[in-house]
Amino acid sequence: MKFNKTFLSVLGLFAGLSLYAQQEVNRPKLVVGIVVDQMRWDYLYRYQDRYSNGGFKRLLNEGFSSENTYIPYIPTVTAIGHSSIYTGSVPAIHGIAGNDFIIQATGQEMYCTQDDSVTGVGATSKAGKMSPKNLLVSTVTDQLRLATNFRSKVIGISLKDRGAILPAGHFANAAFWFDGESGNWISSSFYMKELPKWVQNFNNKKLAEKYLDTWNTLYPINTYVQSEKDGNPYRQNYKGLDKMQFPYNLNNLKKENGLGLIRSTPFGNSLTKDIAIEAIDNEKLGQNEKGITDFLAVSFSSTDYVGHQFSPNTIEAEDTYLRLDKDLETLFNHLDQKVGKGEYLVFLTADHGGAHNPKYFQDKKGNAGYFPTGDVKKSLNEKLVAKFKVDNLIRSFANYQIHLNYQTIEQNNLNVDEVKTEIVNFMQKVEGVSFVADMDKIDSTPIPAIIKERMVNGYNRKRSGAITYVLEPQWYGGKQNSGGTTHGTWGSYDSHIPFVLMGWGIKHGANNNRVFMTDIAPTISALLHIEEPNGNIGSPVTEVLQQK
Repeated sequence: MKFNKTFLSVLGLFAGLSLYAQQEVNRPKLVVGIVVDQMRWDYLYRYQDRYSNGGFKRLLNEGFSSENTYIPYIPTVTAIGHSSIYTGSVPAIHGIAGNDFIIQATGQEMYCTQDDSVTGVGATSKAGKMSPKNLLVSTVTDQLRLATNFRSKVIGISLKDRGAILPAGHFANAAFWFDGESGNWISSSFYMKELPKWVQNFNNKKLAEKYLDTWNTLYPINTYVQSEKDGNPYRQNYKGLDKMQFPYNLNNLKKENGLGLIRSTPFGNSLTKDIAIEAIDNEKLGQNEKGITDFLAVSFSSTDYVGHQFSPNTIEAEDTYLRLDKDLETLFNHLDQKVGKGEYLVFLTADHGGAHNPKYFQDKKGNAGYFPTGDVKKSLNEKLVAKFKVDNLIRSFANYQIHLNYQTIEQNNLNVDEVKTEIVNFMQKVEGVSFVADMDKIDSTPIPAIIKERMVNGYNRKRSGAITYVLEPQWYGGKQNSGGTTHGTWGSYDSHIPFVLMGWGIKHGANNNRVFMTDIAPTISALLHIEEPNGNIGSPVTEVLQQK
């Protein structure tokens, strides 16, 4: 029997297509990276008996949890955390040395995502003048785009610009963040010329205004046994409110606080969940007909704002996590329906934790304290003036680092090493300071190895202060007896974070091996069979790499 050439060509084409389909890399349809801002690891379990089966419990019951995941640098702050999660790197390499940092060569103060060369999209204020240009290395999201010849779609979403931009990376299709002035979600010209129609429609719903009605507890207030009683003193007041206790009339408060108030309520997380679902639907994430993997990077920021406002061990903090649990359940259920259960990969982690309020700790008879940064800076400056007869030798105490005014030092022909020695000697005697080091001489400074390594990892010569100081446990910079909390130190409350994966290619389990935030990006890279980010220093968590 003879076959004509056309038939043979068609047969060969189908054979080639079949072979191509068989050789397609096995990847999930969608990766959803979730960062819960200021989520300590113990919050996975602190309220576990109150969580639903579909949120945090589902992650733990179906997924794999690395129970001892730590941040390997200081300071532990938001911009660095988001950068390190997605790059597998540290400030010494990726360059994001703080939420704000100083360009040491010029003394210029720089916000982490500041980019004066771009314009806002959806906003006329400087809130839109943002991009990832200050991030010096690639992200796992960048590597996914490269690996698929830019066919993958990557989108970042967060109330905070830095929480959306830094995870989405340099090659993202879009990043969206919340503008507290207008109540809208915005972007910048780095990504687009105008907001997509679906974002415009979402903004037109005015959901922020609708959410800002009343905040009462999700459950009867007497059931919040994991928290201090309502109205306790370990918190800061909302602007315009003297009595801090439930229920909060948010509708009245927004008149004085603006729509940005939603950030400091659990409803900021709900709003973030809402737009994340809109992005999944309208951008058709995980629904690429060619089987190309998409990536949605979501950061829930209200946990951080609430933490700073109220501190741990408060009903407000507990209620925020109980409501976030419901939001996660809604998000996971939507992913099940839209992408398919088992067809998407989720990982959840945090950019940092949060300390107990020092007064709370002291009242329970624990050792803790407030470091009066402004007073110490003033006293140190007086000491330096007496020694060198020159004022303003110090620019800042930002990020638990002392930044020198190199221009003044040079103009007055001072020896920079002598100035640093005088500062180190002074700081060693200040109450609350545990260790201090001239970063050029840290190898010879007697500091425990694990702390020394974190100091080195967090030091970027071009963007960090010349001297790093470490406070005693449960101390942080702040005014005496001030409410709320903060973060930034090496202590477990700031550096022990969750890392849980669920869905595609993940078997249920847990480990207690010491792993690091920098291991997250290479783990995701290994699961996706893509090159790790170009500044990565982490290693894949091998127990996770058990694909179907």
